[in-house]
Amino acid sequence: METHSIDYIPANERHGRVQSLFTIWFASNMQITTVVTGALAVVIGLPLPWAVLAVVIGNVLGATVMALHSAQGPKLGIPQMIQSRAQFGMYGAALPLILVWLMYIGFFASSSVLGGQALTAWTGIPIVWSILIVSAICTVAAIVGYRLIHRMQQVISALAFIGFLLLTIWLGGNPKLPDLWHSGSFTFGTFLLAVAIAATWQITYAPYVADYSRYLPQNTSIASTFWWTYSGSVIGTVWMMVFGAVAAAVAGDAFEGAPVAFVIGLAPHGAQWAFYIVIILGVLGINTLNLYGAFMSAVTTIAAIVKLRIGIASRVWFVLGTAVVGTLVAILGYGNFVENFENFILFLAYFLIPWTAINLVDFYLVRRERYHMASIFDPDGIYGRWNGRALLAYALGILVEIPFMSTSFYTGPMVPLLGGADISWILGLIVSGGVYAALGGAIRKREDAWFAQHPETTTIGVEAA
Repeated sequence: METHSIDYIPANERHGRVQSLFTIWFASNMQITTVVTGALAVVIGLPLPWAVLAVVIGNVLGATVMALHSAQGPKLGIPQMIQSRAQFGMYGAALPLILVWLMYIGFFASSSVLGGQALTAWTGIPIVWSILIVSAICTVAAIVGYRLIHRMQQVISALAFIGFLLLTIWLGGNPKLPDLWHSGSFTFGTFLLAVAIAATWQITYAPYVADYSRYLPQNTSIASTFWWTYSGSVIGTVWMMVFGAVAAAVAGDAFEGAPVAFVIGLAPHGAQWAFYIVIILGVLGINTLNLYGAFMSAVTTIAAIVKLRIGIASRVWFVLGTAVVGTLVAILGYGNFVENFENFILFLAYFLIPWTAINLVDFYLVRRERYHMASIFDPDGIYGRWNGRALLAYALGILVEIPFMSTSFYTGPMVPLLGGADISWILGLIVSGGVYAALGGAIRKREDAWFAQHPETTTIGVEAA
């Protein structure tokens, strides 16, 4: 069982190979929830060729942001979201942390629904019991932690590759497919919305991607961490999302109503049991990551307020409590899954993208990988309790998004003028990142002076932290 949680991973406990990041992120995306996300490009009205192009563009752009976060893990040796204390302050970081915790709960619930559907279709167990079983297995894996998660993803990568290769061949042989490449009408606004959905899928990994690279040796290069993460995530996601777009175009409403049943139905009847296992394993893999990330976020938030030591017992209770909440959401919301999931994906983007812009600008441009690790765990340290500059950049990023938001429950006034396009995520990145970069000179000047007064202080890699 993993003994660390949100604390710094010392040099003598660093281990692993950077290549393992490929299988972590390949396996995380080779699963049915990614397929459903790709199907949304067709569900919202894009013709199949344009849906495929939107999926590719969105993932190529979004994974760039995601992989840049992954590169922070070996350098800092701490979970992704606790590093936000350096930008927002120890208490200020609680705001994005709470939003991220809600994100994990949403993804845990949505994947539990799909995993439960697969288990029910295979065994005949009632859907509620199937959701409970899937959630229970993920809970055990998240409690055991980092090493088991990496091992699981290696196995799932191999099985998912074989399973979905066969399913892709069978789907590609559908007689309807040739005509679908030449049908439908294109609208630019819908295309941009599909790009936003695909990019958001990748960006939602940003709050926990470094959690799975933080044990790597500190001398692991940024470039190698970036490319192994990027390639695994892009290859797996583009494959599954294109698969989903094609499946939705071929099956129409039948896919929306029962995506798991349609995918399994592609296989020969006598072999379908094997593909149920592939789909369930994929859900177990990604949902373990969601639960592990939710545990990290909850602990980081609470530890900012009260002194907290995470032992085995408290780890079990934190993971178990989060799993119970996510499972209840899954049981209550499985009846209208696809519409709920689309709204959830877009809603996340509005709050995560300003955070990711600030975090990346801080790491690569403002502080340039230089952090005082002990202060991240100390409200009286150099980063303080609140950072007004970061909170201002975050708030401005969200405000500039509001007129450009497009969801079923709110449409901004600029959306009709853009033909239904949702470009809020692009503006959120530019404004939040730009404002924080403009204010970053003052931050760096103050910290340069602090480090000059403390020449004995080590930056990254403070063993005492």
